[in-house]
Parts: sequence; structure tokens; C-alpha cells
Amino acid sequence: MTALTPPTKEEFCIEYPLYKPYTFAQEDLQAGWDVMFSQEPIDTYCPECGTHSIFRQRLNGSVNSHAGSWINLVRGQVILKCSRDEDHQLYFLFLIEGRTMQKIGQYPSLADLNTFDVRKYSTVLPKADFKEFTKAIGLAAHGVGVGSFVYLRRIFENLVGAAYQFAKTDSGWDETAYQNGRMAERIKLLERHLPDFLVENHLMYKILSKGIHELTEDECLAAFPVVKMGIELILDEKLVAAAKQRKLEQATKAIHGLVSKAGA
Repeated sequence: MTALTPPTKEEFCIEYPLYKPYTFAQEDLQAGWDVMFSQEPIDTYCPECGTHSIFRQRLNGSVNSHAGSWINLVRGQVILKCSRDEDHQLYFLFLIEGRTMQKIGQYPSLADLNTFDVRKYSTVLPKADFKEFTKAIGLAAHGVGVGSFVYLRRIFENLVGAAYQFAKTDSGWDETAYQNGRMAERIKLLERHLPDFLVENHLMYKILSKGIHELTEDECLAAFPVVKMGIELILDEKLVAAAKQRKLEQATKAIHGLVSKAGA
């Protein structure tokens, strides 16, 4: 979905915040019909399977196929069923007034559906930071854009702060330059200790700060997926580095074991 295109069924159900109305243009009535009645496959997290699955809407009886037939339904319900087990269902309730549609209820919650994919980052984030990451996702899911940026910026700052704890013991470390520097300058000083993506995209911090102080809720919500992706890419690099370190330690231990046996 962009400013020029209406939300798809998947976007409206899985990503769009509760109580945020969307008015479909006259030429986009088919998109509104699709939200209510399309049986397109939707790939999302199934809480009961504990993993991603393909969901589809199962319709009872016949449905008017006219593009505008959903207008003024007042209440509309979408039930998506898991392809692995149709007893596993996702529920969405919509309020419809004219061409304006808003989601007024759902189960499981947006936060539950959207935090599954980030659980892997709990191994490379301190417990408090991981909790704030999921809070940011939950706030964005409920239409709180500025608040979500507060948490993302804090995570960004803490990633930089953790690198500083290692860097300050380096030979030739310039503590004065670090303490007096702006975030971009601090990142430059820490580049050997930070993921490449963070170093190359340090302007993310400027976006997060601008979001907190200058952008509207809607502007923050529009930017949230991109900034969240940036944080995830930084954490992906940390996951790779952690996996490599574990493998190095395992290999070193195994080689030492072989050497010990050979020398025995």
C-alpha cells in the first residue's frame, strides 16, 4: 500500500492499525471488495501452529460479486483459516460506512501476529531492549507512530552504547572526541565495533529523532516499516557474527581435543 494504492486484504488484516479508517476511491471499489471477500492466500504467523502458515478466507454461501456490493454493509467479518488445520482461525471485524472501512476488532492481536518474526533477535539484544523492540511493534500496530519511534531510537542508542563499552579499551581511543561528538561522529569512531549496515546508514538516527520531534503520527507510521527493517538488518548482522563466533569456539575446542588425543 502507498499513498496512491489502497491496502490489500493482507495489509488491512495483518498490518493496518485498529480504528484507522480508510476511504476507498470510487475507482478502487474492487480493492474494498477484495478485503471483505477475496480468497487470496495470506502468509502470516499461526499462533496455534507456532510458525508461519498460509491462510484463506472460507465463504459461507454465495457472495455478490459486484465491486461495490460491500458498501454500507455496516459490519463485516473476515475469518481466515489455516491451510494446515482449518480449526486454526484468525478473526477480523470491520465497520463500514459508505466507502470508508475501518478494522474495529481482531483476534489474535496485531502485536501477536507481528512479533513472531523478531523473536530470534532476543539472543542478540539485552532483555530490556528486546522488550522495547516488541513494544515498538505493538505501538505501531495500534497506530501510535511517535511512541514507536521513541523505543526504536533507544534501541539504536543502546546498540551504539554497547559498542562503546568495547571500543573505549582500544589503544589510542579518543574519549574526548566521543563524548563531544554527535551521533554520526560517534558512529564513525566506533565503526570497527558496529555492524556495517548501521555505520553505512547512520542517518537512521536522524530519521528517528526527527520522527519524535517533528513528524506526525501518520508520518511516523508510514516510515515505521522502513526503520524497523533497518534495525532488523543491523540485528541480522549481529546474529551472523554470533553464529560465526560460536562455530569458531566449537571448532577450536574440537581441534584441541583431536590434538590432545593425537599426543596421548
